[in-house]
Amino acid sequence: MKISQIKITPDAYEPFRLAQGHRVGDLLFISGQTAIGEDGKLIGIGDFDAQAQMAFENLDKVLKSGGSSLKNVVKVTIMLRDMGNFEKIVELRGKYFTAPYPADTIFEVSSLFSPDALIEIEAIAVADEVADWKK
Repeated sequence: MKISQIKITPDAYEPFRLAQGHRVGDLLFISGQTAIGEDGKLIGIGDFDAQAQMAFENLDKVLKSGGSSLKNVVKVTIMLRDMGNFEKIVELRGKYFTAPYPADTIFEVSSLFSPDALIEIEAIAVADEVADWKK
């Protein structure tokens, strides 16, 4: 089975010896995406909405680089610094994903890579060219 690293440019994860993700056959395993901007710095300090939007946009970017998309995500894990944002996550799932919605695990953590990070999203997806959703 073919395994390849998913790469984006610029890659803010590279200095930390992390891969954005890997494609294993027709499955993509995406590392946790946060609100890291193009300059490698965390955006939206103290602003959950801004950080969540950037995290989903970064997830979309990595998926596309690996040959998939948000519509073919089958599993997400979302880590929040505050479960008080759960209802916002429900709304964001409706904005960024389509039915059938991915399997999901959401939990609160005491900290992420930075004490200012409020959300991190990791995903498993199917490559676009083989995805065949049965309705």
